[in-house]
Amino acid sequence: MGTYAQTELGHGSDVRNLETTATYDKATDEFVVNCPTPTATKWWPGDMGLFSTHGAVYAQLIIDGKKYGVMPFMVQFRDTETFMPCKGVTCGDMGPKFGYQSKNNGWLHMDNVRIPRENLFMKFTRVDNQGNFSVAGDIRVLYSVMMNIRTQIVLQSSWGLAKALTIGVRYSAVRR
Repeated sequence: MGTYAQTELGHGSDVRNLETTATYDKATDEFVVNCPTPTATKWWPGDMGLFSTHGAVYAQLIIDGKKYGVMPFMVQFRDTETFMPCKGVTCGDMGPKFGYQSKNNGWLHMDNVRIPRENLFMKFTRVDNQGNFSVAGDIRVLYSVMMNIRTQIVLQSSWGLAKALTIGVRYSAVRR
């Protein structure tokens, strides 16, 4: 089971300044994914609490000390047999959530977790084994999934409000 890990404890909606980093190591042809501060902890990923073994992690891409922006990476968090956290990973469940019990939201903190270079989602951006970065198409497309989810939350909240108003109006009509 997978998750989408973008939101950080300290970032609010400032995606451009996420603190989690993915630094390319040319010697091993790997990215080193790191949450350098407590506020870089990924917060609220769905199904992260107990079940996710892998996820799309959004992190600052760094090559030779230069930042290339926030990019998505596939990261394994837990062993697929035991569900115990992998080396360098600390994660857990957020506990009860008021009005949103259907999701097993959790948190994720990574301390120098190594992943293969191929784990960068390379449909729109690429990093070759020499550390050369290139873009294919419009990089803003990477944010479209996140924007769609946020839009859906706003649109669907009207249904919850309509239900609450219906209950309130009906109750007030029969109240003594």
